[in-house]
Amino acid sequence: MKYINRITKIFNSSESINIDNNSKIIIMSDVHRGDGNSSDSFARNQNIFFSALSYYYNENYIYIELGDGDELWELRNFKDIVREHSDVFWLMSQFYKENRFYMLFGNHDIIKKNKKFIRENLYYYYDERLKINIPMFENIDVHEGLILNYKNEENKIFLIHGHQVDFINYDIWPITRFLVRYLWKPLELYGVNDITRTAKNHRKKHRVAEMLLEWIRQEKHLLIAGHNHRPSFPDLGILPYFNDGSCVHLRCITGIEIANGNIMLVKWSVKTDKNRRLFVARDILAGPTKLDMYFRYLRV
Repeated sequence: MKYINRITKIFNSSESINIDNNSKIIIMSDVHRGDGNSSDSFARNQNIFFSALSYYYNENYIYIELGDGDELWELRNFKDIVREHSDVFWLMSQFYKENRFYMLFGNHDIIKKNKKFIRENLYYYYDERLKINIPMFENIDVHEGLILNYKNEENKIFLIHGHQVDFINYDIWPITRFLVRYLWKPLELYGVNDITRTAKNHRKKHRVAEMLLEWIRQEKHLLIAGHNHRPSFPDLGILPYFNDGSCVHLRCITGIEIANGNIMLVKWSVKTDKNRRLFVARDILAGPTKLDMYFRYLRV
């Protein structure tokens, strides 16, 4: 019950955004941008991610990053991440300048709830060539939760990372971060799994999902989360818990799209055409399904 009440408290304090059938949104999480070293699990997918985000920018989507965008448990210096993935941050800043970007924090970038950290690291980046600070996400608010009001204030879609129902990744996160940074990160280089990571623990994945489902059962709202890296898209007639997966799958990235009143789970990956040329492709894994159908189920 403690975790359910915690989610409700975040829900009640979250900013709302009004959307309708003309709105186009892409939701991705667990990007885990690193500094380009051997433990940077995003590095293998950075070209796929940039290609996908370029598509969404050109198609006038809103980009919502649902937590764990940056790997700030293993790494101390955010500026090293920006320097390594400067093209990605440049593109995200273009979304932000057009009021088409929202950022939530997860457990691995929970430091982003610190206003001082945000001012010193996200507002500007230092251009080494020009020797000046350039605006990046000036005056940005980083959210813990976000609500999408679909058509009216009765149809609510709650966005949250999901670590809030995970004891070791929320209640004792400073201890867990210490273990990840100084114990598990070096051991992973030798093939030892990090037992603190929900994404690598199937029992924890299931437990987190079950608690989020219980919140939906009580509060009667759609919910989209990340955290456990496990894409989820419910059939009609069951509780509407969605999970966007992650951007650190071995050969692809996944996300949740909302467009034209539909919701769908998509995958981006590298494929080969008949002339053996590589290209980045978008595939629909589940959906599209009308959002109205899920809200109708919740009101039964």
